[in-house]
Amino acid sequence: MSSIRLTRLFTFEAAHALQNYKGGCHNIHGHSYKLEVTIIGTPIVSETHPNDGMVMDFKELKKIVQETIIEPIDHALLLRHDAPLELVEALRHLSHKLVLTPFQPTCENMLIDFKQKLRHLLPPQVRLHSLKLWETEKSFAEWYASDNQ
Repeated sequence: MSSIRLTRLFTFEAAHALQNYKGGCHNIHGHSYKLEVTIIGTPIVSETHPNDGMVMDFKELKKIVQETIIEPIDHALLLRHDAPLELVEALRHLSHKLVLTPFQPTCENMLIDFKQKLRHLLPPQVRLHSLKLWETEKSFAEWYASDNQ
């Protein structure tokens, strides 16, 4: 049977600031992100199975990514966990959606985090093939399972 790749596109809005960065990205700023999630597997072959002919139902993939990745960070400010305490406290006091990460919230590190969160949530017959995170219209980072074996 042939392996097939499925890709689902997600969009979200988020802001971040890069600590100790020498440039404009040191300041809090936002992006309209696009995330491509690609899985790979073999289509189910069973006339009685509700997903006959599918590697995975796109609806199931959407639910996993929405709940695990998109909802927690959409319209949030991502800061490294050791951001200045007065900033963190002020944002929390004003009820801003704040996500403190154990890493510098770069596009690259976000992809590694997404990969770690998604890998174990996919059905056993499906593997995470790649992730592509667009930070701007012209800039993106990619993660491929084949590059990390």
